[in-house]
Amino acid sequence: DTDIMWLRNPFPLLSKNESENLQISVDNNFGNPINTGFYYIRSNNKTISLFNKWYAMKDNTTASGKKEQDVLLDLRSEGVFSQLGLVVRYLDTKYFSGFCQDSQDIWAVATVHANCCRYIRAKITDLTAVLRDWKRFKVSADHQGMNFRWTGHFGCWNSSA
Repeated sequence: DTDIMWLRNPFPLLSKNESENLQISVDNNFGNPINTGFYYIRSNNKTISLFNKWYAMKDNTTASGKKEQDVLLDLRSEGVFSQLGLVVRYLDTKYFSGFCQDSQDIWAVATVHANCCRYIRAKITDLTAVLRDWKRFKVSADHQGMNFRWTGHFGCWNSSA
């Protein structure tokens, strides 16, 4: 997505297990509501079939107002992941953070996604705050003693009303 900020290279955090077909970010670690902010696909017949189904279904549901993420959630709910034999790894928000669930570990977080946010202006405002927080952390003279906290995502919190 374009509403995701990379603070560190996320690729070393991905599993090297070749049996995993899809590694995907989540809104939170409790219940794994997947989001398409960041995902890694291993190209094979299973994932090609998933993308064919996903985009065919997405193209047929645009009139209903569903976005591609909604369609992928529907496919998972309908058992398509299992039918295709996909092995899915849900990425921990400690490393692949978002506005729905902030990473509490500034030393580990690699990406921050402006999920749980409705409007582009709010996303830009709050991602700008993330960048400011990141820069503050990086220049801190004493990283060890720093009591780091993310700035609240006020633009996004106010955009959901």
